Amino acid sequence: MSPNSIRIGLISDTHNLLRPEAKRALAGVERILHAGDICDSRVLDELREIAPVVAVRGNNDRAGWARSIRVTETISIAGVAIHLLHDLSDLALDPQAAGIGVVVSGHSHRPLVERRNGVLFVNPGSAGPRRFTLPISIGVLEIANCIVDAKLYTLLQQ
Repeated sequence: MSPNSIRIGLISDTHNLLRPEAKRALAGVERILHAGDICDSRVLDELREIAPVVAVRGNNDRAGWARSIRVTETISIAGVAIHLLHDLSDLALDPQAAGIGVVVSGHSHRPLVERRNGVLFVNPGSAGPRRFTLPISIGVLEIANCIVDAKLYTLLQQ
């Protein structure tokens, strides 16, 4: 990690379970982006003990507390525009045309890092209860001099 870089934790699909492994993996990040399916506001409270949190609402975030959470967020960190949403199939903009450098999503529980037309797409996978044989994972964005790199971290294997 470069001394001038910023580390952003990426988490999704906690489904009311913030594992100790996820909290340890996110320790030291400067901000956390949660891509939805939080399912209990206490998850966000625990994440805020680590770093400031930006979260979007997932399809399972239906309780009253979730009404104040937006479905999408676009934020700028260290000169990089990041678009956050739960389900990538709901992406309602052309990220490249909109000047978005990174799109972070969840929903599928499948970890993914992929560049398309100069835009970095990241799904940190699911950090909550296991779904099928998919890993339990989170992601980290590292931004240095407006260059973004993403890494996925498997917390628990099958």
